[in-house]
Amino acid sequence: MEGSFGTKTTLDVEGKSFTIFSLKKLAAARPEVDRLPWSMKVLLENLLRKEDGRVVKKEHIEAVLRWDPKAEPNDEISFYPARVLMQDFTGVPAVADLAAMREALAKLGGNADKVNPLEQSDLVIDHSVQVDHYANPLAPKLNTDLEYERNTERYVFLRWGQRAFANFGVVPPSTGICHQVNLEYLAKVVYEKNGVLYPDTLVGTDSHTVMINGLGVVGWGVGGIEAEAAMLGQPITMLVPQVVGFKLTGKPKSGTTATDVVLMATQMLRKKGVVGKFVEFFGPGVKELTLEARATIANMAPEYGATIGFFAIDEASLAYLRLTGRSEADVKKVEAYCKEQGLWFDPSAEPTYSDVLTLDLGSVEPSLAGPKRPQDRVPLPSLKSTYESSLAPQIEGKSKADKKVSVSMDGKSFELGHGAAVIAAITSCTNTSNPAVLVGAGLVAKKAVEKGLTVKPWVKTSLAPGSLVVTDYLQKAGLLPYLEKVGFHVVGYGCTTCIGNSGPLPQPIAEAVEKENLVVASVLSGNRNFEGRVNPHVRMNFLASPPLVVAFALRGDVDADLTKEPLGKGSDGNDVFLKDVWPTDAEIASAVAAAVGPDQYKARYATAADGDDHWKKIAVPEGKLFKWDDKSTYVRRPPFFDDVPKEPSAPTDIAGARCLAVLGDSITTDHISPAGNIAKDSPAAKYLTDHGVERKDFNSYGARRGNHEVMMRGTFANIRLKNLMLDNVEGGYTKHVPSGDKLSIYDAAMRYAEEKTPLVILAGAEYGTGSSRDWAAKGTKLLGVRAVVAKSFERIHRSNLVGMGVLPLEFEQGQDAASLGLTGTETFSVSGIASGLTPKKRLNVTATAADGTKKEFTVVCRIDTPNEVDYYVHGGILVYMLRQLAKN
Repeated sequence: MEGSFGTKTTLDVEGKSFTIFSLKKLAAARPEVDRLPWSMKVLLENLLRKEDGRVVKKEHIEAVLRWDPKAEPNDEISFYPARVLMQDFTGVPAVADLAAMREALAKLGGNADKVNPLEQSDLVIDHSVQVDHYANPLAPKLNTDLEYERNTERYVFLRWGQRAFANFGVVPPSTGICHQVNLEYLAKVVYEKNGVLYPDTLVGTDSHTVMINGLGVVGWGVGGIEAEAAMLGQPITMLVPQVVGFKLTGKPKSGTTATDVVLMATQMLRKKGVVGKFVEFFGPGVKELTLEARATIANMAPEYGATIGFFAIDEASLAYLRLTGRSEADVKKVEAYCKEQGLWFDPSAEPTYSDVLTLDLGSVEPSLAGPKRPQDRVPLPSLKSTYESSLAPQIEGKSKADKKVSVSMDGKSFELGHGAAVIAAITSCTNTSNPAVLVGAGLVAKKAVEKGLTVKPWVKTSLAPGSLVVTDYLQKAGLLPYLEKVGFHVVGYGCTTCIGNSGPLPQPIAEAVEKENLVVASVLSGNRNFEGRVNPHVRMNFLASPPLVVAFALRGDVDADLTKEPLGKGSDGNDVFLKDVWPTDAEIASAVAAAVGPDQYKARYATAADGDDHWKKIAVPEGKLFKWDDKSTYVRRPPFFDDVPKEPSAPTDIAGARCLAVLGDSITTDHISPAGNIAKDSPAAKYLTDHGVERKDFNSYGARRGNHEVMMRGTFANIRLKNLMLDNVEGGYTKHVPSGDKLSIYDAAMRYAEEKTPLVILAGAEYGTGSSRDWAAKGTKLLGVRAVVAKSFERIHRSNLVGMGVLPLEFEQGQDAASLGLTGTETFSVSGIASGLTPKKRLNVTATAADGTKKEFTVVCRIDTPNEVDYYVHGGILVYMLRQLAKN
C-alpha cells in the first residue's frame, strides 16, 4: 500500500534494490520530521509502513508529526513490532495460553491453526538454572543435570511448541541469557522481509528487553499477555510518548565502569520521574561509550522507570555487528538504511525533547546501589555509613551491631556477623554482556591471587556468563583460572542469582543466619535488589560492577569503605587495598583487544539451536493440539478460556467488595508474584505436597508458571511482603475481615470466593515496579480481585492488569489510603463501570466502615486507550483475541 503520504520508494545497497518507506521523502514535505528524536522516527516509520486506513490511519501519522513534546500523552497509535522475544519463565505460560487458545477456538467453531505466530518469535531458556553447586569445576555440569531433572516437563512442552507453531524458535538451555543472545545474535537492527527494509523492533516478555536499545533497536518489555497478542498479529496500542533527552558530556574517568554510569543514570532518572516515557541518550559523551556500555545503560531502563533507554545507531553499532559475526552485507545494509532514513546518530544534534537531563561522564564515581532498590546509589566511600544506617533499625532491641557467631563448615571455623557478604555473584544480562567489566573482574582476581589474597569461607561465589562467548574470551585472556582460584567458577549460563536462582546457602551459614537473626548481604552484578528476591536469608543486596563483586568476595563483608580499608592481608603479611588490585583502563583495553574476536561469536552461534545431549534426547510430542497431563505439576491447561461465550456480557459495577491487602509504596512484581523459592509452609507447598512432590523437588515459582494452581497460591506470597492490615507480620498473610481470622492471602481469597465476595487491593506509589511478570496480574485475577487502587502504577503491570480484566484505579493527586483514613476493614463499592468506560474515566468509590460510616472519593480508571476498554469489556486481552479469531 502506497499510503497517504506517498513515502514508498526504493533504496539501492551494494547493487541491490529494496523498498523503503522514506522519512527523508516525508521530511521534504513535512520538515517537522527532522526535529523528532531518533526513537520517535522509528515509530513514525512503523506507522507509514503499516498504514491500512483501518487500524493505522492518516490521523495516527499526523499525531506523531504534530507531536507536542510538553503535552500530556493523549494520542493513541498502534505499533507493530517486527518480532517477539521471550524467556522461559514468561514464555512457558505464553505458549500454554496459545495451546489452550487453539482448543478454545476449535470449540467455538474456528480453525485452531489460526492460533499461530505471524511474526518471528524466539524463546531463550535462561531462567531455570540455579546455583546449587559452586566453586567447583564440575558446577556447570552438576547444575545443568539438576536443571533438566527439575524442568524436563517444561522442556518437553517447549519442544512441542517449537514443532507445533510456525515462526517460533527455541534457544536451548546452557546457551546464554536471552538479552545477551538477542544483542549478540538475534537482533537484525534493520529487517528485510519480502524485499522491504525497515527498522528491527520488538517486544519481549522480560522487562530487560530494552537492553537491545543500546544497539539502536526500539523494543521494550511487555507482559506475556501483550506478547501473545503481538505474536498473533495484534498491534501494541500505546499513547504517543513523551521523550526525555539524557545528554551525555565529557569522558568517563579512569577506574570507573559502565555499571557506575548506569547506577548514576538510574538514580537521576528515577528522581526525575520517567515512568511511561521514552528516554533517549544524546550528546558528545555518547561517543565515549562502547556499544556494550550503551547496552548496559539501556538494560536498566525498567529500574529508572522508562519504557526505553535508546541510543541511535552509529559507527560503534556497526563495529559491534562486525565483532559479533554479522555478515558484511547486513552491516552495509544497516549503515545505508539508517543514513538514508535520518536514523544515524549525530553527536552534535539536539532533537526536540520533552525534557532534558545532563550528565558529565567525568563526574561518575565507583558506586554500588542498595540495599533494597536499584535507584539508591551508594558511592563506594559511603557504603560503610549506608550499611550502618540500614542495619540499625533491623537489629534495634535485638542484638548489637558487632555481634559474631562461631560457624564450622568444610573443616574450617570462622566468625560470622551482621554485614557478612554471604553471596558474591557475577551474574545478569546487565553486566555479563560487557567484556570490559568481565575482563576487569578477571584482572582483579589475577592481581589478588598474585598478592596471596583468598575469598572468605562464608562467601558463596558464582560466575554465570550471559553467553558461551564470555567463557571463550576469559579463557583466551588467561583470566578464567584466576577467577576460579578465588571461587568464581562458571556455574552455568543463565540469569541465576539476579532473578533469585542463587540456590541455597550452605546449611551451617543458613542455620547461623536463622538462629541468630543475622542481617547478611549479597553483592551482585545484577539489576535488581528488591527485598526477598536474591535469597530468602539475605536482607541486604547491593548491585555492583563485576570487579567490585570480586573485591567484596575477598573482603567478606559490606561494613567497609574500600577506598580506605583493606581487602585483606597478602602472603607477605601486609594489607592489600582495592587500589592495589584494580586494573588500569589500558590493561583492560589491551586484554579485551587480544581476547575477543568475531570467530568466537560465529562458532558459538552456528550451533545455538542444537542444544546439548540432554536437549537432543527429549522425546517431542506430536500433534497441533497439546495433550495435557492432568497429573503434571508443571504444565496445566490454563483456565482463562474455560466456558467462554461467543459474546461478552456487559461490565458491572463493584458492590460489597472486601480488601484483600493494604500495601505500601514500591510494591514490586516480586512482592506480588515471587519467582524464587517456594516456602515449606506456604499454600503452594501444600498443593505440591498433596500432589506427591517432595520438598527437594519443589523447584521455584518461576519454573512452575505453567501451572496456575501453584501460581495463584503463590500470589502475594513473598516472605518480605508487609500487609498493613496486620501488625508486625511479614509474608503473604491477611485478615479475613468478617471473621477476624488471620489467614494466608490465598486461603482468605478462597474463603471470600465461597462467600461470593469480590475483592480489591489498596496500595501506594509505584505499584507493580520491577519485572514484566504477567503472573502478577494473572494471579491477582484468579484470586478474585476486581480492582487495585493505588497512588500510581508502573507501566507494564498496569497494562497487564487491564489485559487480565482487573481495573487499575488511581487515587486523586494528594490522596492515598492513609489520607482517606482507609484501614482495609471497610466494604467497597465502585460505580461508573456499568454506565460505560472511557479512557481515564473517573469512577466513584464508597468505603463503608463496620459502624456504617461512609467515605466517598473518586479515582481515575487507568484504562488508558480505547483498545484497552475493548480488552476490559471482553474480560481481558486473551479472551478478546479468541473472540476476534472466532469471528474471522
